[in-house]
Parts: sequence; C-alpha cells; structure tokens
Amino acid sequence: MKLHELKPAEGSRQLRNRVGRGTSSGNGKTAGRGQKGQKARSKVRVGFEGGQMPLFRRMPKRGFKNVNRKDYAIVNLETLNKFEDGTEVTPALLVETRVVKDEKDGIKVLGNGELTKKLTVKASKFSASAKAAIEAAGGTAEVM
Repeated sequence: MKLHELKPAEGSRQLRNRVGRGTSSGNGKTAGRGQKGQKARSKVRVGFEGGQMPLFRRMPKRGFKNVNRKDYAIVNLETLNKFEDGTEVTPALLVETRVVKDEKDGIKVLGNGELTKKLTVKASKFSASAKAAIEAAGGTAEVM
C-alpha cells in the first residue's frame, strides 16, 4: 500500500443529517419530528416526568438552608510560614501567592500547625488558638 492509495473505510465518513433545510432534503418542514405532540415541541421542562409526580417533589425535604450563610476561605498557621518575617499578610496577598484560590466571603485563620515567623495577619476571622499562636510568635492578628 502506498500513501496515495490511502482512503477511509467504507461507511466510516458519513455526513451529518441537516434537518429542517427544505422539503427536498427529506427532513424539511417538521424536521423529522412528525406532527404536533410533546415530542414535536422545542423543549420540555427539566425534571418533567409526563405528569407523574417528579422525583424532586417525591423526595422528603430535610433540614434548613441558611441564605445568609458566610463561606470563609480557610488558612492554617503552618501555611503562613512561607512568608518572610515582618510581612503584612492580607487577603489580597494570600490570593496573589495562591495560598487560597479565592477570597469567598472572607478569610478565616485556624490554629492548625505551628507559626515560627513574626507576622501581621489581617483576616475576617481568627480562631482563639490561631490568635494566641500569632501573638505568641510576636506578631499581631487584626480583624478586618
């Protein structure tokens, strides 16, 4: 076999059916959907089960969804060790250095790990152990 003799397998390259492109195409007018009825319409609502009680209404509802809930990005003390001594750690700096992906509703510092650097940390919230550890290392914890 030579390069100029190569060709695709029989039936492997078939043109897609372009519906609704005139009567001579064989799929014009109703575009292969037939006459009227639900399947001829453009769409059916998501979750519609033909009049049967939909699954999301059949399932029991539980609990409570707080619409005012704040979602904080979490930073542990051990991750703050990557900054130099005397650095002012702000939410903008944490996002810039990719410690957190995005700020969400604020940043909360938790006391997981050990802090060895003297830092000024500015965040929305601090756990009691994190605040104590930052101040024990000689830094300050400022609530924004």
